[in-house]
Amino acid sequence: MQVEVAHGFRPDWAADAAVGAWMSTRSGGVSQGPFESLNLGRSAGDSPAAVDENRRRFAAALGAPPHWMSQVHGTRVLRLGAAHEHLAKSGAADGACNADAAITTEPGVPCTVMVADCLPVLLAAPGGCGVGAAHAGWRGLAAGVLEACVTALAEAAHCRPDELVAWLGPCIGPRQFEVGAEVVAAFGAGPCFVERRRADGTLRWLADLPGLATDRLRRAGLMQISASGLCTVENASRFFSYRRDGVTGRMAAAIWLRG
Repeated sequence: MQVEVAHGFRPDWAADAAVGAWMSTRSGGVSQGPFESLNLGRSAGDSPAAVDENRRRFAAALGAPPHWMSQVHGTRVLRLGAAHEHLAKSGAADGACNADAAITTEPGVPCTVMVADCLPVLLAAPGGCGVGAAHAGWRGLAAGVLEACVTALAEAAHCRPDELVAWLGPCIGPRQFEVGAEVVAAFGAGPCFVERRRADGTLRWLADLPGLATDRLRRAGLMQISASGLCTVENASRFFSYRRDGVTGRMAAAIWLRG
């Protein structure tokens, strides 16, 4: 679950009060056309000046500059600290690291992932000892990005995986995520896949991305998992969606330790 705030959401979960978390929607920015209005992605064709202003507004909402990764649907986890905070303030770290997850144990360093149908997953350790964020499309999810992030955060925060709490943000929902046999093969058939035969006889499946992520997190040891239940494809006025629109913007989810 989540609480709706101005131009975004914050998780309604059992994280420590020292943890801050926020996810943007598509509102509250200055971009135009298919990127209207708070597009945070640089690579889709939007005006660089508009993205700069949108990112300034996003950082202001967080109260600290986020570290932007170059996401590649992999499993690399960055551990962020004061050095990354300095780079983020200068802009030098923008997209400099290929990674799909980040953790930190230091205050004021937002771990941030961008999405436009993929699943953002935020993690928090007990006692405000550490936080993490992961970008989970089906490829990264199948490869183990969530397990890698859970392991890294638990080790850094000196806790057990079952002490972590997780929030699954808005993503493409199970009524809209049509996939082929290669996706089913990557996970193995199960209740998160529903057969759907097209009019031409082609066999496809509807996949439950949050369900697949929940299964992976539970196998990794997590017990406290909450999900937004919101579909990016079905909510055009609130969310960017690559599957729905093709040319579109990017949202971001961030988590940090308060100073």
